[in-house]
Formats: sequence, structure tokens, C-alpha cells
Amino acid sequence: MRTTQQFSITLPNQMADLVKAKVATGEYATESEVIRDGLRILMTRDRVVEKWLAEQAGPACDALRSDPAKAVTVAQVRATLAAERKKVTATT
Repeated sequence: MRTTQQFSITLPNQMADLVKAKVATGEYATESEVIRDGLRILMTRDRVVEKWLAEQAGPACDALRSDPAKAVTVAQVRATLAAERKKVTATT
């Protein structure tokens, strides 16, 4: 039983050139390896996003729904970020 499937895909020229360049430099042995690695990275990213949604974003949203008073305004977020940036800039 085969564990692989053959696909015929169409890529924009820029992506096709990137795939070819990865093979030409020896980073990958074949175009298929480039595509497989890209798909592995995509799968990893999807898992990370799903985990973040389940463990952080979802619970934060639920907490905010249960107590809207915990919400901060855009102005508060901007002020906090500006203060943090000022600290970082002052130490560099």
C-alpha cells in the first residue's frame, strides 16, 4: 500500500522560483521536500494557534464576558505600550 500521493500544483512564479532556489542551493534535495517542509511548518503553526485559542484567547474572552468591568480601553493599552517602549528606549 502506498503511503504517498502525487499532486500536480500550480504556484505563482515567485513561489516557484523560491522552491527552485531552495533545491539549487542544496538546502533541499527535491521540490517535493521543500513543499513537504512548508506543509509541516503550516501544520505546526495551526497546532500552536489552536492551542493558544483554547488555552488563552478563549478563557480570556469568557472571563471578559463574565465580568466586562475587567476590560481595558484602547487608550489604556496604548498608554501601557508607550510606557513600556519608553522603558526599553531608556535602557538602550
